[in-house]
Amino acid sequence: MDKMSENVVWYPGKVSLEERENRNGHGAACYWFTGLSGAGKSTLARTFEKKLFDEGRQVFVIDGDNVRHGLNGDLGFSAEDREENIRRVGHMARLMFDAGFIVLCCFISPTRALREHVRGLFPQGRFNEVHVNCSLEECIRRDPKGLYKKAIAGEIPDFTGISAVYEEPDGAEYVLDTAKLSVEECLNRLK
Repeated sequence: MDKMSENVVWYPGKVSLEERENRNGHGAACYWFTGLSGAGKSTLARTFEKKLFDEGRQVFVIDGDNVRHGLNGDLGFSAEDREENIRRVGHMARLMFDAGFIVLCCFISPTRALREHVRGLFPQGRFNEVHVNCSLEECIRRDPKGLYKKAIAGEIPDFTGISAVYEEPDGAEYVLDTAKLSVEECLNRLK
C-alpha cells in the first residue's frame, strides 16, 4: 500500500516527540472515526476537538471532505482512489502526531485492511479506532448531504453501504452508537 519515493532520506528533527508532549502537557494521539456516511463522524470529532481545545490541548480534525478540496482533490471514489486517499491522510495524521497533536480523523475508510494499515503507522497504544456505529437505515433517514438518495437512484456508483462494502471494525477501541447515544454521551465515553 505504501509508496516510497526513490533517493529520499528521513531527516529527524532536533525536537523530540517527548519534548513536544512535555511542552503541550499531554500525549499525542490519533483518533480515527470510521463509519457510514451520515453516521456522525464529523459531528463527534468536531465536538470532541472543541472540548479538548477548551481544555488546552493541541488538537486538530482532519475531515474527509476537507482534504478532497486540496490535498486529495485529484482522487475519485474508486477502490484504488479510496485506498490512496487513506494512505495519504494516514501519513499526514502521523506527521501531525509527530508534532505533538491529538489528531482526529473522520473517514469512512470502508475496509479493515485500510484502517489496520493506518494503525500500523502509529506507536502501539496511540491509535484509537472510533467506530461511529449507526445503522444503514438510520443513515439513509438522516442523509444530511442527500448522497444516499442519489446512490439509491444509481447516480453515485460505488457508494459505501449501498453499492460498495463497509467492513465494521473487529476491535475498535470505542464503539459509539449515534442512533442510541447523544453527542454528549458519546463524548463522555472518549478518553
